[in-house]
Amino acid sequence: MDSLAAALYVKTDELLKDSPHLAPWRPTVGLAPQLSDAELVTLAMMQAVLGFTSEARWLRRARAHLRHLFPYLPKQPGYNKRLRKSAELLRRVTRILATSTSVWSDDVWIVDSTPVECGRSRETVKRSDLAGWTEYGYCASHSRFFWGLRLHLVCTLHGLPVAFALTGAKADERETLLNLFAAEPHLVTDRPGQTLIGDKNYFGRDVEHQLDERGIRLLRPARKGEPERPGAPLFKPLRQVIESVNETFEGQLDLEQHRGRTPSGVIARVMQRLLALTAEIWHNDRAGQPILRSMTAYDH
Repeated sequence: MDSLAAALYVKTDELLKDSPHLAPWRPTVGLAPQLSDAELVTLAMMQAVLGFTSEARWLRRARAHLRHLFPYLPKQPGYNKRLRKSAELLRRVTRILATSTSVWSDDVWIVDSTPVECGRSRETVKRSDLAGWTEYGYCASHSRFFWGLRLHLVCTLHGLPVAFALTGAKADERETLLNLFAAEPHLVTDRPGQTLIGDKNYFGRDVEHQLDERGIRLLRPARKGEPERPGAPLFKPLRQVIESVNETFEGQLDLEQHRGRTPSGVIARVMQRLLALTAEIWHNDRAGQPILRSMTAYDH
């Protein structure tokens, strides 16, 4: 973990020195923060990887065991405030790390969405600042209803995040996918013949036509009443890969225990987990590890 933290700190510090405009805005006059932005990014990543869903507990742990890495640690309210303002920086660092890996150029992507539950009681639904964004939805993989959001993720077969979006639970997966590529058309500019594998929900001639115009070939299982589609023997094992990536977020990175209570809080905490997964894949790739999406060396 110390090796991963040091590597991420150096990478982020170099990025901010070359592109200072990426740092969160702060007044030109005033006290300089004692915890640098690079240290904040590293601290946020470590919190997600080590499984601390409580910021207060995490900072107590850091004060007791991580003083050799972080000479100054803020109190929980200050840490929370800076983390929420740094969501865009976390996103930029995540993309920089992803593009630095050898698997960024993979010609096969997988796409799926996973629930991000935000509350369970009726009182929470009525009082939450997330009302209006969050919705009631149904997760077929877990056979349950939930109130919250969905994380839509396009990633490589190794689980490396390529594109992602956070939407209401009822958002159409097909529209979200098309909007992802519309927002970042450069993702497929130099990728002729890119293959995208999804489940039965990504159906429709219009969807396939729009993806085909961008140079993306969509493979999905046939729906009821449809003839068998190309690539059918591959879908069952690859479906397990997709579920495995989602399980990494939910089981190891505690995605549904994010504790966010405001839109900025939820976004920052989801970005923490995307950064954590990307950082460990990036570090494993640099170290030549055979399994890139493995947190065994870091989560204790």
